Amino acid sequence: MAPLNLWLRCETKEFEHRAALTPTTAKKLIDAGFTITVERDPQRIFDDAEYEAVGCKLVEHNTWPSAPLSSPIMGLKELPPNDSTPLPHTHIMFAHCYKEQGGWVDVLSRWEAGQPSGMLYDLEFLQDENGRRVAAFGYHAGFAGAAVGALALAKQVASGGEKGRLGEIKPYPNERELISYVQGQMGAVQEKLGRKPRALVIGALGSDDIVKWDMAETAKGGPFTEILDVDIFVNCIYLTSKIPSFVDRASIDAAGAERKLRVVVDVSCDTTNPNNPIPIYSINTTFDKPTVDVDGYVSTSCDVDATGGTDRLRLHAYRLKAGPPLTVVSIDHLPTLLPRESSEAFSNDLLPSLLTLPQAVADRASRQGQAIAASEAGSGPERVWREAEALFWTKMGEMKAAKKQ
Repeated sequence: MAPLNLWLRCETKEFEHRAALTPTTAKKLIDAGFTITVERDPQRIFDDAEYEAVGCKLVEHNTWPSAPLSSPIMGLKELPPNDSTPLPHTHIMFAHCYKEQGGWVDVLSRWEAGQPSGMLYDLEFLQDENGRRVAAFGYHAGFAGAAVGALALAKQVASGGEKGRLGEIKPYPNERELISYVQGQMGAVQEKLGRKPRALVIGALGSDDIVKWDMAETAKGGPFTEILDVDIFVNCIYLTSKIPSFVDRASIDAAGAERKLRVVVDVSCDTTNPNNPIPIYSINTTFDKPTVDVDGYVSTSCDVDATGGTDRLRLHAYRLKAGPPLTVVSIDHLPTLLPRESSEAFSNDLLPSLLTLPQAVADRASRQGQAIAASEAGSGPERVWREAEALFWTKMGEMKAAKKQ
Protein backbone atom coordinates (compact mmCIF):
# COMPACT_ATOMS: atom_id res chain seq x y z
CA MET A 1 0.00 0.00 0.00
CA ALA A 2 1.47 3.36 -1.09
CA PRO A 3 2.06 6.00 1.60
CA LEU A 4 -0.97 8.19 2.19
CA ASN A 5 -0.50 11.90 1.60
CA LEU A 6 -2.63 13.82 4.12
CA TRP A 7 -3.22 17.43 3.06
CA LEU A 8 -3.74 20.00 5.84
CA ARG A 9 -5.66 22.91 4.37
CA CYS A 10 -5.71 26.45 5.68
CA GLU A 11 -8.63 27.70 7.75
CA THR A 12 -10.71 30.40 6.09
CA LYS A 13 -13.08 31.15 8.97
CA GLU A 14 -12.33 34.58 10.43
CA PHE A 15 -10.57 34.54 13.82
CA GLU A 16 -9.89 30.78 13.59
CA HIS A 17 -6.37 30.04 14.82
CA ARG A 18 -6.51 26.30 15.58
CA ALA A 19 -5.28 23.40 13.46
CA ALA A 20 -6.69 19.89 13.07
CA LEU A 21 -3.13 18.60 12.76
CA THR A 22 -0.29 20.04 14.83
CA PRO A 23 3.44 19.77 14.16
CA THR A 24 3.62 17.25 17.02
CA THR A 25 1.04 14.87 15.54
CA ALA A 26 2.28 15.50 11.99
CA LYS A 27 5.70 14.21 13.05
CA LYS A 28 4.14 11.07 14.51
CA LEU A 29 2.25 10.41 11.28
CA ILE A 30 5.38 10.95 9.19
CA ASP A 31 7.24 8.49 11.42
CA ALA A 32 4.40 6.02 10.72
CA GLY A 33 4.86 6.31 6.94
CA PHE A 34 2.53 9.17 5.97
CA THR A 35 3.52 12.12 3.85
CA ILE A 36 2.04 15.39 5.08
CA THR A 37 1.33 18.45 2.92
CA VAL A 38 0.59 21.68 4.77
CA GLU A 39 -0.82 24.85 3.28
CA ARG A 40 0.76 28.08 4.42
CA ASP A 41 -1.62 29.87 6.77
CA PRO A 42 -0.84 33.22 8.42
CA GLN A 43 -3.70 32.98 10.92
CA ARG A 44 -2.82 29.50 12.25
CA ILE A 45 -1.29 29.51 15.76
CA PHE A 46 1.50 27.21 14.56
CA ASP A 47 4.07 28.85 12.31
CA ASP A 48 4.64 27.31 8.88
CA ALA A 49 8.26 26.72 9.90
CA GLU A 50 7.15 24.45 12.75
CA TYR A 51 5.61 22.05 10.23
CA GLU A 52 8.55 22.27 7.87
CA ALA A 53 10.92 21.45 10.72
CA VAL A 54 9.25 18.06 11.32
CA GLY A 55 9.27 17.05 7.65
CA CYS A 56 6.02 18.38 6.21
CA LYS A 57 5.88 19.69 2.65
CA LEU A 58 4.64 23.30 2.52
CA VAL A 59 2.41 24.52 -0.33
CA GLU A 60 0.67 27.80 -1.03
CA HIS A 61 -2.35 29.05 0.86
CA ASN A 62 -5.75 27.57 -0.10
CA THR A 63 -4.51 25.39 -2.96
CA TRP A 64 -6.24 22.18 -1.86
CA PRO A 65 -8.76 22.18 -4.78
CA SER A 66 -5.87 21.25 -7.08
CA ALA A 67 -4.54 18.50 -4.79
CA PRO A 68 -4.53 14.90 -6.09
CA LEU A 69 -7.87 13.18 -5.45
CA SER A 70 -5.94 10.48 -3.60
CA SER A 71 -4.99 13.00 -0.89
CA PRO A 72 -7.57 13.39 1.91
CA ILE A 73 -8.08 17.07 2.72
CA MET A 74 -8.03 17.78 6.44
CA GLY A 75 -9.28 20.92 8.16
CA LEU A 76 -11.33 22.02 11.13
CA LYS A 77 -14.08 24.47 10.31
CA GLU A 78 -16.55 24.48 7.46
CA LEU A 79 -15.66 25.72 3.99
CA PRO A 80 -16.70 29.24 2.95
CA PRO A 81 -20.46 29.57 2.25
CA ASN A 82 -22.11 30.48 -1.04
CA ASP A 83 -19.96 28.10 -3.05
CA SER A 84 -21.51 25.30 -5.08
CA THR A 85 -18.26 23.95 -6.52
CA PRO A 86 -18.25 20.11 -6.53
CA LEU A 87 -16.13 18.41 -3.85
CA PRO A 88 -14.51 15.31 -5.38
CA HIS A 89 -11.94 14.92 -2.58
CA THR A 90 -12.20 13.07 0.70
CA HIS A 91 -12.66 15.75 3.37
CA ILE A 92 -12.05 15.40 7.10
CA MET A 93 -13.64 18.37 8.90
CA PHE A 94 -16.49 19.72 11.00
CA ALA A 95 -18.99 20.35 8.20
CA HIS A 96 -21.97 21.34 10.40
CA CYS A 97 -24.53 19.86 8.02
CA TYR A 98 -25.67 16.57 9.60
CA LYS A 99 -28.22 18.05 12.03
CA GLU A 100 -30.18 20.03 9.45
CA GLN A 101 -28.41 23.28 10.22
CA GLY A 102 -29.14 26.24 7.99
CA GLY A 103 -27.98 25.55 4.43
CA TRP A 104 -27.24 21.87 5.09
CA VAL A 105 -28.78 20.73 1.80
CA ASP A 106 -26.55 23.08 -0.21
CA VAL A 107 -23.46 21.91 1.70
CA LEU A 108 -24.07 18.20 1.11
CA SER A 109 -25.02 18.85 -2.50
CA ARG A 110 -21.39 19.76 -3.16
CA TRP A 111 -20.36 16.19 -2.30
CA GLU A 112 -23.19 14.84 -4.39
CA ALA A 113 -21.76 16.79 -7.32
CA GLY A 114 -18.31 15.41 -6.49
CA GLN A 115 -19.20 11.74 -6.93
CA PRO A 116 -18.00 9.09 -7.36
CA SER A 117 -14.89 10.07 -5.38
CA GLY A 118 -16.22 12.71 -2.96
CA MET A 119 -16.49 11.73 0.71
CA LEU A 120 -17.00 13.52 4.02
CA TYR A 121 -15.62 12.09 7.25
CA ASP A 122 -17.23 14.51 9.68
CA LEU A 123 -15.06 14.96 12.76
CA GLU A 124 -18.11 15.50 14.95
CA PHE A 125 -19.32 11.97 14.20
CA LEU A 126 -16.15 9.89 14.41
CA GLN A 127 -17.05 7.45 17.18
CA ASP A 128 -15.41 4.54 18.96
CA GLU A 129 -17.03 1.13 19.46
CA ASN A 130 -18.91 2.50 22.49
CA GLY A 131 -20.44 5.37 20.55
CA ARG A 132 -18.19 8.04 22.10
CA ARG A 133 -16.46 10.65 19.98
CA VAL A 134 -12.82 9.80 19.38
CA ALA A 135 -11.79 13.46 19.55
CA ALA A 136 -13.62 16.61 20.60
CA PHE A 137 -12.94 20.15 21.73
CA GLY A 138 -15.46 19.84 24.56
CA TYR A 139 -13.15 20.65 27.45
CA HIS A 140 -11.61 23.74 25.88
CA ALA A 141 -14.97 24.87 24.47
CA GLY A 142 -16.52 24.85 27.94
CA PHE A 143 -13.42 26.40 29.49
CA ALA A 144 -13.30 29.23 26.96
CA GLY A 145 -17.06 29.70 27.01
CA ALA A 146 -17.11 30.15 30.77
CA ALA A 147 -14.26 32.66 30.50
CA VAL A 148 -15.96 34.72 27.79
CA GLY A 149 -19.22 34.66 29.75
CA ALA A 150 -17.43 35.97 32.82
CA LEU A 151 -15.78 38.73 30.81
CA ALA A 152 -19.12 39.67 29.21
CA LEU A 153 -20.71 39.88 32.67
CA ALA A 154 -17.86 42.01 33.98
CA LYS A 155 -18.09 44.49 31.11
CA GLN A 156 -21.84 44.76 31.50
CA VAL A 157 -22.13 45.29 35.27
CA ALA A 158 -19.17 47.68 35.36
CA SER A 159 -20.89 50.16 33.07
CA GLY A 160 -23.52 52.72 33.92
CA GLY A 161 -26.96 51.22 33.46
CA GLU A 162 -25.23 47.99 32.42
CA LYS A 163 -24.97 49.30 28.86
CA GLY A 164 -21.40 48.12 28.35
CA ARG A 165 -20.73 45.20 26.03
CA LEU A 166 -17.63 43.07 25.63
CA GLY A 167 -15.45 44.16 22.72
CA GLU A 168 -13.13 42.10 20.53
CA ILE A 169 -11.44 39.22 22.31
CA LYS A 170 -8.14 37.77 21.15
CA PRO A 171 -6.45 34.41 21.78
CA TYR A 172 -4.53 33.86 25.00
CA PRO A 173 -1.13 32.16 24.93
CA ASN A 174 -2.13 29.72 27.68
CA GLU A 175 -4.75 28.86 30.29
CA ARG A 176 -2.77 30.43 33.13
CA GLU A 177 -2.92 33.93 31.66
CA LEU A 178 -6.62 33.59 30.83
CA ILE A 179 -7.49 32.42 34.35
CA SER A 180 -5.51 35.23 35.94
CA TYR A 181 -7.28 37.89 33.89
CA VAL A 182 -10.77 36.45 34.47
CA GLN A 183 -10.17 36.20 38.22
CA GLY A 184 -9.36 39.90 38.35
CA GLN A 185 -12.52 40.76 36.44
CA MET A 186 -14.68 38.59 38.70
CA GLY A 187 -13.32 40.40 41.73
CA ALA A 188 -14.59 43.66 40.24
CA VAL A 189 -18.01 42.08 39.55
CA GLN A 190 -18.28 40.87 43.15
CA GLU A 191 -17.54 44.36 44.43
CA LYS A 192 -20.12 45.89 42.09
CA LEU A 193 -22.89 43.39 42.89
CA GLY A 194 -22.09 43.11 46.57
CA ARG A 195 -22.01 39.31 46.30
CA LYS A 196 -20.19 36.53 44.48
CA PRO A 197 -21.46 36.06 40.90
CA ARG A 198 -22.97 32.63 40.25
CA ALA A 199 -22.99 30.46 37.14
CA LEU A 200 -24.92 27.37 36.11
CA VAL A 201 -23.39 24.90 33.66
CA ILE A 202 -25.51 22.25 31.95
CA GLY A 203 -23.30 19.41 30.85
CA ALA A 204 -21.48 18.25 34.03
CA LEU A 205 -21.92 18.28 38.61
CA GLY A 206 -20.96 21.61 41.37
CA SER A 207 -19.85 24.05 43.93
CA ASP A 208 -21.61 26.90 45.71
CA ASP A 209 -20.82 29.39 42.97
CA ILE A 210 -20.85 27.03 39.98
CA VAL A 211 -23.98 24.93 39.69
CA LYS A 212 -23.28 22.00 37.38
CA TRP A 213 -26.11 19.98 35.90
CA ASP A 214 -26.17 16.82 33.85
CA MET A 215 -28.82 14.42 32.57
CA ALA A 216 -30.42 13.73 35.96
CA GLU A 217 -30.97 17.41 36.70
CA THR A 218 -32.53 18.08 33.29
CA ALA A 219 -34.65 14.91 33.18
CA LYS A 220 -37.78 16.75 34.35
CA GLY A 221 -37.68 18.93 31.24
CA GLY A 222 -37.42 22.68 30.93
CA PRO A 223 -37.80 25.57 31.04
CA PHE A 224 -35.81 25.72 34.29
CA THR A 225 -36.43 28.61 36.67
CA GLU A 226 -33.08 27.83 38.34
CA ILE A 227 -31.31 29.23 35.28
CA LEU A 228 -32.83 32.64 35.95
CA ASP A 229 -31.38 32.72 39.49
CA VAL A 230 -27.72 32.78 38.34
CA ASP A 231 -25.73 35.51 36.60
CA ILE A 232 -24.24 33.32 33.86
CA PHE A 233 -25.78 30.25 32.21
CA VAL A 234 -23.41 28.05 30.17
CA ASN A 235 -24.95 25.42 27.89
CA CYS A 236 -22.56 22.58 27.01
CA ILE A 237 -24.89 19.74 26.01
CA TYR A 238 -24.51 17.65 22.88
CA LEU A 239 -27.87 17.94 21.14
CA THR A 240 -29.06 14.89 19.21
CA SER A 241 -32.86 15.35 19.22
CA LYS A 242 -35.57 17.80 20.19
CA ILE A 243 -35.81 18.51 23.93
CA PRO A 244 -37.81 21.04 25.97
CA SER A 245 -36.28 24.50 26.02
CA PHE A 246 -33.90 25.20 28.91
CA VAL A 247 -34.92 28.85 28.95
CA ASP A 248 -37.33 30.80 26.75
CA ARG A 249 -38.97 34.20 26.59
CA ALA A 250 -42.01 33.07 28.56
CA SER A 251 -39.91 31.87 31.49
CA ILE A 252 -37.81 35.04 31.37
CA ASP A 253 -40.92 37.21 31.38
CA ALA A 254 -42.37 35.23 34.30
CA ALA A 255 -39.26 35.92 36.39
CA GLY A 256 -39.63 39.66 35.86
CA ALA A 257 -37.57 41.87 38.14
CA GLU A 258 -36.44 38.83 40.15
CA ARG A 259 -34.26 37.61 37.27
CA LYS A 260 -30.53 37.64 37.96
CA LEU A 261 -29.49 36.06 34.66
CA ARG A 262 -27.49 38.51 32.55
CA VAL A 263 -25.36 36.36 30.25
CA VAL A 264 -26.12 33.13 28.36
CA VAL A 265 -23.17 31.28 26.82
CA ASP A 266 -24.33 28.73 24.28
CA VAL A 267 -21.19 26.63 23.90
CA SER A 268 -23.19 24.00 22.00
CA CYS A 269 -24.11 26.72 19.51
CA ASP A 270 -26.96 24.96 17.71
CA THR A 271 -28.09 28.37 16.52
CA THR A 272 -29.78 27.31 13.28
CA ASN A 273 -30.78 23.88 14.54
CA PRO A 274 -34.60 23.69 14.66
CA ASN A 275 -34.26 21.90 18.02
CA ASN A 276 -32.12 24.57 19.71
CA PRO A 277 -33.11 24.47 23.43
CA ILE A 278 -32.27 28.18 23.89
CA PRO A 279 -34.70 29.87 21.47
CA ILE A 280 -33.97 33.44 22.54
CA TYR A 281 -31.42 34.36 19.85
CA SER A 282 -30.92 33.61 16.16
CA ILE A 283 -27.38 34.59 15.15
CA ASN A 284 -23.86 33.41 15.82
CA THR A 285 -21.63 35.95 17.50
CA THR A 286 -17.97 36.39 16.66
CA PHE A 287 -14.67 37.16 18.34
CA ASP A 288 -14.90 40.82 17.32
CA LYS A 289 -18.55 41.06 18.48
CA PRO A 290 -18.84 38.39 21.19
CA THR A 291 -22.36 39.14 22.44
CA VAL A 292 -25.81 39.80 21.05
CA ASP A 293 -28.57 41.47 23.05
CA VAL A 294 -31.79 39.55 23.54
CA ASP A 295 -34.50 41.81 22.14
CA GLY A 296 -36.82 43.22 24.76
CA TYR A 297 -34.45 42.81 27.71
CA VAL A 298 -32.10 45.72 27.19
CA SER A 299 -32.40 49.01 29.09
CA THR A 300 -32.83 52.08 26.94
CA SER A 301 -31.78 55.64 27.61
CA CYS A 302 -34.20 57.66 29.75
CA ASP A 303 -33.17 61.02 28.29
CA VAL A 304 -36.25 63.16 27.77
CA ASP A 305 -36.81 64.61 24.32
CA ALA A 306 -39.28 67.22 23.14
CA THR A 307 -41.53 64.85 21.24
CA GLY A 308 -42.19 61.96 23.59
CA GLY A 309 -40.40 62.27 26.90
CA THR A 310 -43.18 60.71 28.98
CA ASP A 311 -43.48 57.66 26.73
CA ARG A 312 -39.72 57.11 26.74
CA LEU A 313 -39.57 57.31 30.53
CA ARG A 314 -42.36 54.76 30.83
CA LEU A 315 -40.63 52.40 28.41
CA HIS A 316 -37.41 52.68 30.38
CA ALA A 317 -39.16 51.92 33.67
CA TYR A 318 -40.92 48.90 32.18
CA ARG A 319 -37.72 47.39 30.86
CA LEU A 320 -35.90 47.90 34.13
CA LYS A 321 -38.79 46.17 35.87
CA ALA A 322 -38.28 43.20 33.53
CA GLY A 323 -34.82 42.65 35.00
CA PRO A 324 -31.25 43.45 33.94
CA PRO A 325 -30.09 43.43 30.31
CA LEU A 326 -29.71 39.94 28.84
CA THR A 327 -27.02 39.03 26.32
CA VAL A 328 -25.96 35.82 24.55
CA VAL A 329 -22.50 34.56 23.59
CA SER A 330 -22.90 32.21 20.62
CA ILE A 331 -19.40 31.86 19.17
CA ASP A 332 -19.16 28.52 17.36
CA HIS A 333 -15.38 28.10 17.70
CA LEU A 334 -14.70 29.12 21.28
CA PRO A 335 -11.64 26.85 21.74
CA THR A 336 -9.67 29.13 19.45
CA LEU A 337 -9.42 31.41 22.50
CA LEU A 338 -6.69 28.93 23.53
CA PRO A 339 -5.62 27.77 20.07
CA ARG A 340 -2.33 26.02 20.80
CA GLU A 341 -3.50 24.02 23.81
CA SER A 342 -6.86 23.07 22.32
CA SER A 343 -5.30 22.03 19.00
CA GLU A 344 -2.70 19.84 20.68
CA ALA A 345 -5.32 18.08 22.83
CA PHE A 346 -7.70 17.46 19.93
CA SER A 347 -5.05 16.34 17.46
CA ASN A 348 -3.49 13.97 19.97
CA ASP A 349 -6.87 12.35 20.66
CA LEU A 350 -7.51 11.97 16.93
CA LEU A 351 -4.08 10.47 16.21
CA PRO A 352 -4.93 6.76 16.85
CA SER A 353 -7.78 6.98 14.34
CA LEU A 354 -5.65 8.85 11.80
CA LEU A 355 -3.12 6.03 11.91
CA THR A 356 -5.82 3.68 10.56
CA LEU A 357 -6.92 6.07 7.78
CA PRO A 358 -4.71 4.59 4.99
CA GLN A 359 -6.39 1.19 5.31
CA ALA A 360 -9.86 2.76 5.34
CA VAL A 361 -9.08 4.81 2.21
CA ALA A 362 -7.68 1.74 0.45
CA ASP A 363 -10.78 -0.31 1.33
CA ARG A 364 -13.11 2.38 -0.01
CA ALA A 365 -11.27 2.57 -3.33
CA SER A 366 -12.95 -0.64 -4.48
CA ARG A 367 -16.46 0.77 -3.92
CA GLN A 368 -16.09 4.40 -5.01
CA GLY A 369 -19.47 6.10 -5.09
CA GLN A 370 -21.28 3.12 -3.58
CA ALA A 371 -23.11 3.41 -0.29
CA ILE A 372 -22.51 1.09 2.64
CA ALA A 373 -24.70 0.54 5.71
CA ALA A 374 -23.59 0.98 9.31
CA SER A 375 -23.91 -2.79 9.74
CA GLU A 376 -21.03 -3.17 7.27
CA ALA A 377 -18.61 -1.10 9.34
CA GLY A 378 -17.05 -4.22 10.85
CA SER A 379 -14.87 -4.29 13.94
CA GLY A 380 -11.33 -3.60 12.74
CA PRO A 381 -9.31 -0.60 13.93
CA GLU A 382 -10.38 1.37 10.85
CA ARG A 383 -14.07 0.77 11.71
CA VAL A 384 -14.37 4.41 12.82
CA TRP A 385 -13.91 5.56 9.22
CA ARG A 386 -16.26 2.96 7.69
CA GLU A 387 -18.95 3.96 10.18
CA ALA A 388 -18.44 7.60 9.21
CA GLU A 389 -18.64 6.58 5.57
CA ALA A 390 -21.97 4.84 6.19
CA LEU A 391 -23.30 7.91 7.98
CA PHE A 392 -22.28 10.07 5.02
CA TRP A 393 -24.43 8.00 2.70
CA THR A 394 -27.35 8.10 5.13
CA LYS A 395 -27.18 11.89 5.22
CA MET A 396 -26.84 12.04 1.45
CA GLY A 397 -30.12 10.14 1.23
CA GLU A 398 -31.79 12.58 3.62
CA MET A 399 -30.47 15.48 1.60
CA LYS A 400 -31.87 14.06 -1.66
CA ALA A 401 -35.25 13.49 0.01
CA ALA A 402 -35.25 17.07 1.30
CA LYS A 403 -34.62 18.36 -2.22
CA LYS A 404 -37.78 16.63 -3.43
CA GLN A 405 -40.00 18.19 -0.80
